Amino acid sequence: MDATMDNQKARAAAWFRELRDQIVERFEALEDNQTAGPFSDQPAGRFDVSETKRASADGSDAGGGLMSVMRGGRVFEKIGVNVSTVYGTLGERAQAAMAARKGLEGMADDPRFWASGISLVAHMQNPHCPAVHMNTRMFWTPHAWWFGGGSDLNPCIEYPEDTQAFHAVQKGHCDRHNASYYPRFKEWADEYFYVPHRGRARGVGGIFLDDHNTSDWETDFAFIQDVGRAFLPAFVPLVEARRTTPWNEADKDKQLIHRGLYAEYNLVYDRGTKFGLETGHDANAVLMSLPPLAKWV
Repeated sequence: MDATMDNQKARAAAWFRELRDQIVERFEALEDNQTAGPFSDQPAGRFDVSETKRASADGSDAGGGLMSVMRGGRVFEKIGVNVSTVYGTLGERAQAAMAARKGLEGMADDPRFWASGISLVAHMQNPHCPAVHMNTRMFWTPHAWWFGGGSDLNPCIEYPEDTQAFHAVQKGHCDRHNASYYPRFKEWADEYFYVPHRGRARGVGGIFLDDHNTSDWETDFAFIQDVGRAFLPAFVPLVEARRTTPWNEADKDKQLIHRGLYAEYNLVYDRGTKFGLETGHDANAVLMSLPPLAKWV
C-alpha cells in the first residue's frame, strides 16, 4: 500500500509540473503574439524561474519547488506560476486546524504530511482583460488523502459573455466525470471567494473543491487533471478577445481598486496563503499572488 501511494504521489507531482510547463509555454506565446496595443513595442515578457525551499524546524529536507514570475510583459503585468512538493510534520496549530476542519483523528499521534500542487495568479496590463486564479493540489497524511483546487475569474470590468464562456468550459470538463460536480463546485466557489467585510464576491466565480476523495484515487486524479486542463481553454480566449481593447485612466482606476479587494481576500481569508506561511514555505512564493500595484479608496 505504501509503495502504491508513493507511486501515486510521484504521478501527481509530475502532472502538476507538466501542467506548469504547458501554461508557461502558452503564456510566453501570448506575449510574443501581442503586436498591437500600448505595450506591444516593449520586449515580450518572459518568466523568471527560481527554486523555492520549505524551511523545517530541525533543518531537515522539507521539499520545495519552482516559482515562475513574469513582470511587466506586453499582456501580463504580473503573473506567477508556482509548483511545489513539500513534506514533513505539521505543527500543533496546523494539526488542530486540520483535525477540526477535516474531522481527522490521530493527527497529534502522527502529524506527517505530503503536499504537491500548482498555483497560478495572473494580473493583466489591460483592464479589460480579467485577472485569474487557478490551483490544483494533492494532500496526504497517514490518516487520509485528498485533492483540491479550482479556477476563478476576477474581472474589474465584467463582460457577461466572458463570464458565461469561462463557466461553460469549467462545466464541460466537470461533466465528463460527474454531472453533479459543476453545480456543487460552482456553489462552493461562490461561498469560498466571498469577501465578508466587503459584502461581495472577489470576482465572478468558477469552481472550487477541497477534501475530494471518492475512495478511488485513479478516478479522482483523472478529475483533478481535467480541472487543470480546463484552465487554458477557459482563460486564453478571453485574453485574446480583450487584450487590444482601448482603455483609459478611469478603467485603470477600476482595475487598481479591484486589485485591492483581491489583496484583502488573499491576506485575510485564503486558506492556501495561511497554510503556506504557517508551514514554513517560501514567503515570496506564497505571496506571489499579490498584485504589483493596487489602490484603496
